[in-house]
Amino acid sequence: MAKTPANGSARTPRRKDGLSRDVIIQTAIELLDGGGESALTLRALTVHLSTGYGAIYHHVADKGDLLSTATDEVFARVLTGAVVDADPRESLRRLALGLFDAIDAHPWVAAELSRQPWRPALLDFYESIARLLDALDVPARARFDAAGTFMSYVLGEAVQNAANARQLADSGTDRAAFLDAAAAHWAEVDPGKYPFVHAAVKQLREHDDREQFLAGVDIVMAGIATLR
Repeated sequence: MAKTPANGSARTPRRKDGLSRDVIIQTAIELLDGGGESALTLRALTVHLSTGYGAIYHHVADKGDLLSTATDEVFARVLTGAVVDADPRESLRRLALGLFDAIDAHPWVAAELSRQPWRPALLDFYESIARLLDALDVPARARFDAAGTFMSYVLGEAVQNAANARQLADSGTDRAAFLDAAAAHWAEVDPGKYPFVHAAVKQLREHDDREQFLAGVDIVMAGIATLR
């Protein structure tokens, strides 16, 4: 029988296999996905990994280092998963949708991006966009503005989508119920003053955020196409 320490608390069983930084980061991502930023603590890591604080600190500096590296890992997966197609336009759509889906699946990434907006992973993402714009024959003089506009739209929409989902989850509100309420409000406005708002009631109630995001990507890319 294992001995119990004098203070009465049971010791955490120590893992017998090696502990790597990759394993720590993957566990951190799982904790973040399950409970958000508050769920990621060094204590939670030691329990999930069956190890001690010293082993964790051997690989990461602190919680900030964990959040930063976990965010970079999410971006790396997007870049790896977006297979570069023969058609650079399709590759741009895949990159955009990959980031949207990644932040939707890992909403804590949005908060980390607001703290460190120009992290190395974002530079990699920007570089990938610029290369694809080059393949689309966007002139060098226009590439800076085109890449910035594309990236701002993709990041802005992805982060806002995650924020909306988090707000609904925190309030316990169903998305369909929220849209129904918003559509009902739009239906009551004066159609003479707000003709577009009044006409868009059905679309508001039935729209899919992911499809609308892709429609926006196509609009941005249509504008970029004129730069050629």
